[in-house]
Amino acid sequence: MTRVALVVVGCLALAAPAAASAEHPTLAELERELVCPTCKTTLQMSNAPVADRMRAFIRQRIAAGDTKSEIKDKLVAQFGESVLAAPPARGFNLLAWLVPIAGGLIAAVAVAVLALRWSRSRAAPAGGSSAADGRRPLDPELERRVDEELARFET
Repeated sequence: MTRVALVVVGCLALAAPAAASAEHPTLAELERELVCPTCKTTLQMSNAPVADRMRAFIRQRIAAGDTKSEIKDKLVAQFGESVLAAPPARGFNLLAWLVPIAGGLIAAVAVAVLALRWSRSRAAPAGGSSAADGRRPLDPELERRVDEELARFET
């Protein structure tokens, strides 16, 4: 019973900072998740005047106790959805999340099908007749030349 209590207390101790960071975001977190409206780079990379004003606004809102979503909502209301580095996964913006995944799956299936066809074509003999090892026999003239060359090196 004591072990279970220790595990629960340990889990709560580890979960508390994560929950606190969700409620009280840092400027660095929001700088990675927001885009400067003038230069179209993340706030952490931008040195535009509007980015400086956005950082000041974010600092004020963090000091006021706003959550990450509240701060983002206020910035979206002022600048539009283009201020978000990642589009929200709803509505038409859902395509921005699904199309790359679908493209990757289609590409993986295409590669698998082509690899399967290629491996089958390599296994099947082209001429119809085959030797015991599954390969086509050599042309008699070529076989004679190979034997002559090998005989030169053996002596």
